[in-house]
Amino acid sequence: MARNPDATRARILDAAEAEFATYGIAGARVDRIAETAPANKALIYKYFGNKEELFDTVFAQRALAFVDEVEFDAADLPGYAGRSFDLYERYPRTLRLTTWYQLERAEGTIPAIVESNANKLRKIAEAQAAGQLTTAYSPLELLTEVRALAMSWHLHTPELAVVPRPSRERCREIVVESVRRLVA
Repeated sequence: MARNPDATRARILDAAEAEFATYGIAGARVDRIAETAPANKALIYKYFGNKEELFDTVFAQRALAFVDEVEFDAADLPGYAGRSFDLYERYPRTLRLTTWYQLERAEGTIPAIVESNANKLRKIAEAQAAGQLTTAYSPLELLTEVRALAMSWHLHTPELAVVPRPSRERCREIVVESVRRLVA
């Protein structure tokens, strides 16, 4: 049977995404990724280097999929927050990987993500200059708050998570309205 390197890489990335979303970098085990893939552990190191590089590949893939799927419009930050909320609902691993990235790779800089963030900040500054957004906050402050609000319903402590939350529609409505008030 002929080997298919692309299919093997895809299986490894799928298994690694599940592993890293669950355990983070420190807790993830290459043995489990290889078993889940199924793939030879040596191939993982051949294709991706080490565990940290594999995580960066998985995270960059997921983060760039987010950028591709969630349209950013600086003049409509409430809509962007709502679309972000929707994606976190559909793909909870995205938020889990983001959290692990922030905790364990804080010094990391993935060029495509740096570029995406710079583009968003530039567009916010342009919208502010055009009078479409409040100037009470810097572009960084606005983007940070919008992201935090979009993630807010997905970041409960276990103790708060046991309290029944409003419907999905109501949670989204709260996110959008909160951002609307922020940028007014």
